[in-house]
Amino acid sequence: MPPVITASVRLGTDRLLESRRLVGARVGIVCNHASVDRGFAHIVDRLAAADGVTLGAIFGPQHGFRSDVQDNMIETPHRDDPGRRVPVFSLYSETREPTADMLRGLDVLVVDLQDIGARIYTYIYTMANCLRAGARHGVRVVVCDRPNPINGVDVEGAALAPGFESFVGQFPIPMRHGLTIGELARLFNAEFALGAELEVVEMEGWRREMFAGETGLPWVMPSPNMPTLDTAVVYPGTVLFEGTLLSEGRGTTRPFELVGAPGIEAERFAREMNELRLPGAFFRPAVFEPTFQKHAKQPCGGCQIHVTDRRAFKPVLTGAALIAMFHRATPGRPLWRQPPYEYEHEKLPIDILAGSPQFRQQIEAGTDAGRMAESWAADERAFRDRRAPYLLY
Repeated sequence: MPPVITASVRLGTDRLLESRRLVGARVGIVCNHASVDRGFAHIVDRLAAADGVTLGAIFGPQHGFRSDVQDNMIETPHRDDPGRRVPVFSLYSETREPTADMLRGLDVLVVDLQDIGARIYTYIYTMANCLRAGARHGVRVVVCDRPNPINGVDVEGAALAPGFESFVGQFPIPMRHGLTIGELARLFNAEFALGAELEVVEMEGWRREMFAGETGLPWVMPSPNMPTLDTAVVYPGTVLFEGTLLSEGRGTTRPFELVGAPGIEAERFAREMNELRLPGAFFRPAVFEPTFQKHAKQPCGGCQIHVTDRRAFKPVLTGAALIAMFHRATPGRPLWRQPPYEYEHEKLPIDILAGSPQFRQQIEAGTDAGRMAESWAADERAFRDRRAPYLLY
């Protein structure tokens, strides 16, 4: 599905720098390697070159400021940036929230991170933690908006249940939230009483129905295992494989699009998935050998998910159907990964990813994926109403 450029979206960073609202300020910037503009200029370089603006500190999210750390649960160190002569603080380290020492001397903390539209993507919680820190230490926070790459219309999945909060889910929102990071900042700050002095700098030209390929902006992978827009489209469903003993395709060139496990007959598995006639998807039989992580150096049978219609495709429904099919194909084989996972040492990873034990219990009971989706419908409706006051576009 080749991208069709239908707009020329201007980012929040463009509008912030053009406004000269940062002149005279000492600025901290929360960003990573994907924090670039249409011409691939990085926000750190743009701030360093801006007249009257002092770059005071850089803050990096999970995977690091340069996004060079592959896997989950590998912390990144603090360091100095020798070229720019500023400290680079890791917010995926002994702390995930900026401390008073890190913020000392800053007038404003700017957040420029590319989210991908799923509840469990940790950059939105790095942003939320920055709002908490800003409120606690009296530093204004500016969130520069970026597109939701999988559109800002669709909402899918159950909301996170109380008691299952973690770094992959702090707030009761569905798996696919359909918001931009700026809209999430507004919602988090108001609905969950974070209390920051918050400014969201809106984009120009973005429409809610757009996928990333329709914005005219370059795709720079937001994290090491998010190489393409195709990956982002399937991710809200296949990220649930992280809570299983099945491979989500990490260690291949198509993470989250390839799923499988040793001992699975690929052709039969893909045929049975296609017989479900899930919307917007075709399942091609595939055998792959991850180079690292689960089942490294072992042939895994399964499929590659080919999205034939992005607007019809339902990633969470598809993820549920895939895990249910693997469970039926290997009765009696352990399915669920054990903790720890993302700083949670007691609850099962699948439960904190799905937001409650319900998903796991439904899979174990043999519940049809369509019926599972019906159980999410009330949460989806409630969230559409809850998010409405915070929409910017």
